[in-house]
Amino acid sequence: MKTRAVVLRGTSTARPYSGTRPVEVEELELAAPREGEVLVRIAAASLCHSDLSVVNGDRVRPLPMALGHEAVGVVQDTGPGVGRVSPGDHVALVFVPSCGFCGDCAAGRPALCAQAAAANGSGALLHGPSLLTDAAGNQVHHQLGVSAFSEHAVLAQESVVPIPKDIPFTVASMFGCAVLTGAGAVINTAALRPGQSTVVYGLGGVGLSAVLGARAAGAYPIIAVDPVQEKRELALRLGATHAYAPDEALRQIRELTSGGAESAVEAVGSPKVMAECLSAVARGGKVVSVGLPAPDRVLEVPALAFAGEGKSLLGSYMGDAVPRRDIPRFLDLWRAGLMPVELMHTGTLPLTDINAALEELASGRAIRQVIDTSGMLGVA
Repeated sequence: MKTRAVVLRGTSTARPYSGTRPVEVEELELAAPREGEVLVRIAAASLCHSDLSVVNGDRVRPLPMALGHEAVGVVQDTGPGVGRVSPGDHVALVFVPSCGFCGDCAAGRPALCAQAAAANGSGALLHGPSLLTDAAGNQVHHQLGVSAFSEHAVLAQESVVPIPKDIPFTVASMFGCAVLTGAGAVINTAALRPGQSTVVYGLGGVGLSAVLGARAAGAYPIIAVDPVQEKRELALRLGATHAYAPDEALRQIRELTSGGAESAVEAVGSPKVMAECLSAVARGGKVVSVGLPAPDRVLEVPALAFAGEGKSLLGSYMGDAVPRRDIPRFLDLWRAGLMPVELMHTGTLPLTDINAALEELASGRAIRQVIDTSGMLGVA
């Protein structure tokens, strides 16, 4: 079948993206689902900083690539051997299609699945090579097994999680990446308990989701740090108890927590901010890193912070989530009013406005823009 998709053919840092147009909407050929795969009509896809990192070259991926990894849609067809979903099911898409059998999957850490990492790194799907070709017959790679900035996508059944049909698409679209990663970082990785103090550095979609997770976990105080005043104000609406600009944060954190927070989440992707997080936590405190710095960035911190002060630096990929467990329970928290992710929604755009959406994201103004990929949201 034919499908329109956003394709990146060469990385670019030249801005404005709305003028330089590093990505284009192209008509691609999408093959039918193979064994273990499903065809999904994409209803809504959220634009994440990880997408921008592929465009500007910070995250090296095989090109050309059909972009998009955070989305929700409706199952249209299934290949042989698919038993998890049926046509008509609403599904959230997950960017790590864990195999379910390796050591990490068996240990409850499917985000670290080696088979999924190999497929994602090569631009393939879990069950085989790319199913996308362009007008010249050349292969186009999948982004993280999803390629959601498209009218339709074929995915491994391990990349989809059924969700209730009454969840609005714009809400559900944020749960496959931002909420899993941010809320998972505090709930799963940091194992935050009621009454514990935490600080979140970086208030994009992932950082604000960490604020939501801390609120749901009953943390206090919840301190949000970002240079953009509007983002700090939004963090307070989402459940942060205090919010500061970076130049005043460390002093305020130490005053509020009598020396240092019990945990910190770094959602910037900056070694400098990771180092400040280590300074912001108390003896025995935990720093959870979820930001994705460029591969050549190096972290330098006082070595004595670990054995001498008992601090921990923990990496958290996809929030150490188990998607089939965590997406439904996080959606339940949304129903209960504890995760109002709709407040992070900063606009809905048609697929053809993708370059303008990239510019908004790069500017720091946007939190979560939703792309109406196939007209199911009614955006012209």
